[in-house]
Amino acid sequence: MKNFKLIIAILTLTSIVSCNDKRTPQLQYMPDMYESVAYNTDGENGLNGNPVNMKPVGGTIPRGGHPAYDILDTNDGYERAKSELKNPFDKTEKNLENGKKMYTIYCTSCHGKKGDGNGYLSQADKFSGIPNYKDRDITEGSIYHVLMHGKNLMGSHSSQLTYKERWQVVQYVEVLRADLLK
Repeated sequence: MKNFKLIIAILTLTSIVSCNDKRTPQLQYMPDMYESVAYNTDGENGLNGNPVNMKPVGGTIPRGGHPAYDILDTNDGYERAKSELKNPFDKTEKNLENGKKMYTIYCTSCHGKKGDGNGYLSQADKFSGIPNYKDRDITEGSIYHVLMHGKNLMGSHSSQLTYKERWQVVQYVEVLRADLLK
């Protein structure tokens, strides 16, 4: 009977305490964990009074990122890329191996294994006029530009290939072209 009275007393006390006004602020332990303090990061005085500017500094590259490709998809842009763009990666066996792998996945069906424009889609008469690399005046910059924007019937491959993979494909296409020019 004594335990029963104790249980009734605890339930009564709990119900009285829990029935207070919900519209008034209650006691909170470590309130910052429930309600974060809002800071205007673009404001004149950001966190702790230090000026904050969220815009990246010009010419910087985000961690793990790559430079933005700002050459337009125009004939002038193609000529600019052809003359100005240089491959930032060294020509290594590992880069060429991965370039060949990516080329086989994305390019062989049209351009062929040798880069002669005699891929499956050309042989099956699905597309005609697929260029042979030896017949074109191409540079590493123009190849990269075409991978980014596409050209004629070829669409852009910028969403399928990473920044590094595009340059690896460029290296492999240069090897194929050199073999065709022999």
